Amino acid sequence: MTAPKILIADAISPRGAEELSRDHALEVVTKTGLSELDLIEIIPEFSAIIVRSETKVTDKVLNAGRKLRVVGRAGVGVDNVDVETATRRGVVVMNAPGGNTVSTAEHAFSLLLSVARKIPHADASVRGGKWDRKNLEGVELCNKTLGVIGMGRIGSELGRRAIAFGMRVIAYDPYLSAARARSLQVELLDELDDLLATSDFISLHTQLTAETRHLLNAARLQKTKRGVRIINCARGGLIDEAALVQALQDQHVAAAALDVFEHEPLPKDSPLRQAPNLVLTPHLGASTAEAQESVGIEIAQSVRAALLEGTIRNAVNMPSLDAKTLAIIGPHLLFGEKLGKFLSQVAPKRVDILNINYSGKVNEVDTTAITRAVLKGFLQSAGGIEVNEVNAPAFAESLGLKVTETRLSAVGDYTDLLELSAVADGKTVSVGGAFFGATPRIVSVNSRPVEARPHGVILVLENTDRPGMVGRIGTLLGDHGVNIATMSLSRNQAGGTALTVLNLDTAPGEALLAAISVSEDIHSAQVIEL
Repeated sequence: MTAPKILIADAISPRGAEELSRDHALEVVTKTGLSELDLIEIIPEFSAIIVRSETKVTDKVLNAGRKLRVVGRAGVGVDNVDVETATRRGVVVMNAPGGNTVSTAEHAFSLLLSVARKIPHADASVRGGKWDRKNLEGVELCNKTLGVIGMGRIGSELGRRAIAFGMRVIAYDPYLSAARARSLQVELLDELDDLLATSDFISLHTQLTAETRHLLNAARLQKTKRGVRIINCARGGLIDEAALVQALQDQHVAAAALDVFEHEPLPKDSPLRQAPNLVLTPHLGASTAEAQESVGIEIAQSVRAALLEGTIRNAVNMPSLDAKTLAIIGPHLLFGEKLGKFLSQVAPKRVDILNINYSGKVNEVDTTAITRAVLKGFLQSAGGIEVNEVNAPAFAESLGLKVTETRLSAVGDYTDLLELSAVADGKTVSVGGAFFGATPRIVSVNSRPVEARPHGVILVLENTDRPGMVGRIGTLLGDHGVNIATMSLSRNQAGGTALTVLNLDTAPGEALLAAISVSEDIHSAQVIEL
């Protein structure tokens, strides 16, 4: 039997390569610096490809890989892999999520010191024959305030180092619990603007999503304290680079340091290259010998396990399950993820406890994978596409989110029932789902019985139970060209508060939502997109 072939397209650590070649069970080929056309030509003979950030695994490469079963990314982000196409082609995409935490935190802290003491500029000045001490006066870190945007693994490590230097650390993270913030000895702020106005130094450690793109734009940079120093080792695109250049030129921002950029490599004509008091490094956050060895070994072990044992771990596009188990609980996985997404959109952002209750026959199977699918759906708004079934529990822990499971073996109104509830500041919101035969349905919202399809656009209204309300809502939707697919009504008592759940063909616009909410009979209107 021919050994599966693995292509190492970007150099990984020697120990990682040795791990792949161990016992000659796999045939390993190393070819780096390949173009897309080169990859398309040779990929048909390979069962797996391992890349770092340089090689792009595009849809064309994936479609050409007739034998391809695994894409391994020696690092965390998978921006250079077309995950959607890989999933459609049945190719598992794996990453190495734990290997570069310390190295990136240390690099961010190195940049923090560099902008505080003007170290790169001092070095260049001395090399240029100058001895200009007066213009190279810096500032101390001790007793200064560091604002950390995003307190995940790397942000937390940076915070520990800053506290050791005598800094006050404040944090903005809508998904971090107050208890977790206390354990990290940081002050948690509810508003980003408060962090901007208070911080002497700001370091970004959040994911790049539609919400966080240009998180620091021109308007927000003007809200910062004059003389602030900014560091970004997280993702290019979190800062509006043109606005940063202008703020540096105006001396509103005293200094900045960037390790990541909107376009990499940084274009030769980028205005950043000429900006004053700006330190630039070429995406070195994970570039330590220890980090590269760690991620190389981690991805090698994962790829070996997938090809030789059929075991999936650290996958970003499928649960870590064997094929037989997946066939049994597959419908529950997808349904659980959708219920998690639903709950995340009706719950407050800073949730303390997430409880998952299983009732009925579903208790006869191992529900671990279902719980992870629920977490994936619930946490994706916080962590973006990098949250998956494998790392979701660790991500929840980093946020201080307590996850509990309860079970009821007795069969109630439904053969299988999955109920999710989120608790924040003593307030609980919930959603429940069940299967009608093989068809999943949302059967409760905040303990009110409803029936809705768990896909597409769902409009949830709380309104006064008054004659004519259904007609008024339907007329408003119709006037704005939004069609109702299904409607479910529930009330606590006649004339009390009613819950209206509508499956819509299209998402309502801002004007329609404003028209709905202006009525004093409408207490709340929430749009859920699944």
